This record gives sequence, C-alpha cells and structure tokens, in this order.
Amino acid sequence: MSENAHGKKLNGTVIVTYRCNARCSMCNRYKAPSKPEEEISVETIKKLPKMYFTNITGGEPFIRTDLKDIVRELYKKSDRIVISTNGFFTDRIVELCREFPQVGIRISIEGLEQTNNEIRGLENGYQRGYQTLKTLVDMGMKDVGFGMTVQDKNAPDLVPLYQISDEMNMEFATASLHNSFYFVEAKNIIHDRPMVAQNFENLVNKLLESNSPKKWFRAYFNHGLINYIYGQPRLLPCDMSFDTFFIDPYGDVMPCNGTKDKEVMGNLNTQTWEELWNSPEAEQVRKKVRCCDRQCWMIGSVSPAMHKYIWKPAWWVIRHKIKFWTKKKYSMYENRIVRDYRDGKVTKEELDRCSTCDLNAEINNGLSEASKEQLRIRTGEEIVDEDIAGQMRE
Repeated sequence: MSENAHGKKLNGTVIVTYRCNARCSMCNRYKAPSKPEEEISVETIKKLPKMYFTNITGGEPFIRTDLKDIVRELYKKSDRIVISTNGFFTDRIVELCREFPQVGIRISIEGLEQTNNEIRGLENGYQRGYQTLKTLVDMGMKDVGFGMTVQDKNAPDLVPLYQISDEMNMEFATASLHNSFYFVEAKNIIHDRPMVAQNFENLVNKLLESNSPKKWFRAYFNHGLINYIYGQPRLLPCDMSFDTFFIDPYGDVMPCNGTKDKEVMGNLNTQTWEELWNSPEAEQVRKKVRCCDRQCWMIGSVSPAMHKYIWKPAWWVIRHKIKFWTKKKYSMYENRIVRDYRDGKVTKEELDRCSTCDLNAEINNGLSEASKEQLRIRTGEEIVDEDIAGQMRE
C-alpha cells in the first residue's frame, strides 16, 4: 500500500502540452510537440490525487485554450498552483489571473534583454515577459516572479536579474542546464564552471544578506546548484515517485522530468490513481529512482526534499547567517570539489564525465506514435506556428 492511499498529499507537476512557441537553445522540446487532440483532458485531470502543490508546465501551457478549465479542476485538489510560462500570451495570462488571483506565475527570463532573446529565440521575448510580469504586479498578484536557467552565456546576468526581481518585490527561481527526454537534449553542459559558480556565489550572498528566511533557503538551493554543475552527488536524497510525480500530455505518470528516457509508472487515462500508484510498474520505477545516478538539482525534486529533510538546509542557513554577523561571506570554495578543481586535483574532463551531458546519446523525446507521425511531414516549429496562427484567427 503506498502512502498516498492513506491520504498523504503529494507534490505534482502536470505537463499540459509539449507544444511550444519559444526556441530555447538549451531545450529542443519545441521540435517535438504533442498533438492537441491527444493532450491530457479535464476528465483525466479529475482523476489526480490530492496535492499540496501543483506545477503546471509544458511546452508552453498557455498555448492550450482550455487552461482555465484545467486550473479550475486542479484547485479542487491542490492547495497551491504555480504555472511556468514564457509570458508570451499576455492577454491569456492576465485573463486567467483575474479569475484565479491566488495562482502563482513564473515567467522564464534567461537574462537581460539581449541575452534572453538570443537564448529563448522569441521575438521581443524579454519585453513581453517583463511587461506581463509588470501587469500582474500592478493587478496586485502576490505570487509572481522570474525563472532563469543559468548557463555560461547568461551567468553574468544572474545578479542583475535578481536585483530587478527584488526591486519589483517578486520571486526569483533559478536552475541550471539539464539533459533528459523532457528537454529532448543530451549535450547541455557548463563550460566555464568557476565563472558560473562565481555568479552563483554572488547571488547566494545577496540572498543571505536579505531579511527574508525564504531567501536564505533559496541561498541553500543555489549553493546546491554550484555542487550540481561540478557533477557532485546531490546534497539531499531524491524521493521522486515516492511523494512526487509528473504527468505528461498523454496521461503517462512519471517520477520526474530528469531521466534520460521516459519512465512510466502507469497511464491515468486508462487507470484509476490507486491502481496506477500501487502498480508493479510503479514499484519498478521506484527501484530505478533509488539507483538513479543523475544527481539532478531541479526545484521540482529539491523543494519537497528541503521540506522533508528540513534540518539539513536549516543547519546550513544558521551557520551562514552566523558567519554573516562576523562579516564572513559565503564562498563557493566551501565546496571541496571547487577547491580541488582550482588546485588541479581534478580535471575539466573528469568533471565533464560527471555531468548529465552525453554527447553520443540517442535522445528519446517521449512522444506518442501519433505525435511522432506528424513530424514526418512537417517540423515541430511549423506545426506549432500554424496552430497558434489558427488560434489567433479564432
């Protein structure tokens, strides 16, 4: 019997579509969209379990014209919902937020204007994202902010972007490069680790000097990102598939979005939640998770772990706040691996081998047969552009 059957709330992520109108350099999902008619229905959403937190993501979730219906259903099951978006469909976002003022919105912005537009490949992407955020703040929305995926190209923008979000009194979420079936990418890698780590160190100190306990715990998360880009074991255990799950546009329930290939615990279109969650297939996936060597450090798996093993980040925060009072700042060299690399005890090649980058990997995109079929005739970009143009005409 799984814990969930006893009424313990889970942490869930709903990938409502694989269609995306951005062309991000670190993610090829836009080349591998799902077909609208196959995407998870409100009927399937009704079968999801009770959750304390739900992230709605994509692709670009606001490509779905029925997103409001999905949010309405999810609010019957979830205490808190946050939608990750590129902020392009401003009108749709504003309209949804009018109906659901308690929803959270995280707009992906990959740096200041020029850097962001180069990385995300969206015309006026920065301006549109920024204006959307500003509109939401002016509307009095409480839970809005930026999300940034840090890499060599945008690391210098990390603190400036944090300062913009801080001045606007917004959340600031960070990540780094990952490779998986979800991103349809196997070649993402950080090239200049000390430079990127230095920018993270600067951010950690900004967060620690604030008066917000939430930001102090974010500092710990960013300290963990330095550890991650150096290819080290996670600072906290990963419990994906035990108290946390992802569901993809086809109704397949998975442990997470960080695995090399798609791992399926069951399908919610055809099963009840109890059947699926307690199935032999789900147990097989949990065994794999226990032996997983990918060492991901994404907020989806780290946030539940930080709550569950709270004493670890709390002890780190206490130690570093005490240091601050003695005028000692956080240093990336507290991580032994960073010192070892500086001192030549470990080479760049050795660190590259520890990362999830695999230059020779065949990347599995996790698409259904029908979704793959449509890509025989046209590219993912053509399909989605036509799709959006059709929506705009309507």
